[in-house]
Amino acid sequence: MNDTVPDFQSFFRPLLETIQDGKHYSTTDLYQLLARHFDLSDKAKSEILPSGKQKTYMNRIAWAKTYLKKAGLLEQPARAMVRITPAGTQLLVSAPEKIDVGFLKSYSEEFADFHTVDKDSTTGNETAVSYSEPQETDTPDIVMATAFKSIQKALAADLLVKVKEGSPDFFEQLVVDLLINMGYGGAVPDNGHVTPSSADGGIDGLIKEDKLGLDVIYIQAKRWENTVHRPEIQKFIGALAQHGAKKGVFITTSNFSKGAIECRPMNDTRIILIDGQELASLMIEYNLGVSIKDTFHLKRMDTDYFEGDLV
Repeated sequence: MNDTVPDFQSFFRPLLETIQDGKHYSTTDLYQLLARHFDLSDKAKSEILPSGKQKTYMNRIAWAKTYLKKAGLLEQPARAMVRITPAGTQLLVSAPEKIDVGFLKSYSEEFADFHTVDKDSTTGNETAVSYSEPQETDTPDIVMATAFKSIQKALAADLLVKVKEGSPDFFEQLVVDLLINMGYGGAVPDNGHVTPSSADGGIDGLIKEDKLGLDVIYIQAKRWENTVHRPEIQKFIGALAQHGAKKGVFITTSNFSKGAIECRPMNDTRIILIDGQELASLMIEYNLGVSIKDTFHLKRMDTDYFEGDLV
């Protein structure tokens, strides 16, 4: 059994060979037949895209089908059905064993036009790179999702570096701003403030969750490089007890030791620990210290519209 899903170009020839008898095949048929052709294991068939919205092998087969259709090698006689074209049948006789994107671009002018990303409006030159093997080995969905995650990861790393460059006072204000952005304190800035360092009593900031301040979240902010250990959490628990507090958030730019993570108050007081990685991720998610550079709307066909009765 094969635990690895092949790249989507590897499905091109097997897909054509699977339907070379000229019959109509449903998309579901293709999933089953091609999974059997590659002897995909249950593990491979259960692998999910980075977006978490579709199985990887199904996505790659669907894109292989789209590419072959654009190259004129298969057609869609009915919804969710495909069949090989005469050109597709002929190609199986004359084409090399490995059919990839580069081959399809040289084979079909229509496919080459479809696959070109864009042209410079001033020079008319193509801005797309060559997508022949091995430069393109995955579907656009996966490429986009993977690239997005890589960008987010790099941004998180840059944010954490920038946060560490700030002063302790700046960091304390940042964590208060973050919790307000997350909706605590009714997302009202005046409901959160930093405790003066001269009399903080082990508490760096607080968020009032109601107008009278009857329900308060107490904050400890450590702009540290070193790991936070159990004694620091115990000190924070003691500070919460002195204030009669039931809710605490301990945020650091570093990380927590196992002992710190396992340290919990004995009563009904609850403490949330947020390390540097999670801090940066939350800043991105709740738009603190970041701004939107570009927005892309990824759309799909609305089949209900086309299947309805148009008057």
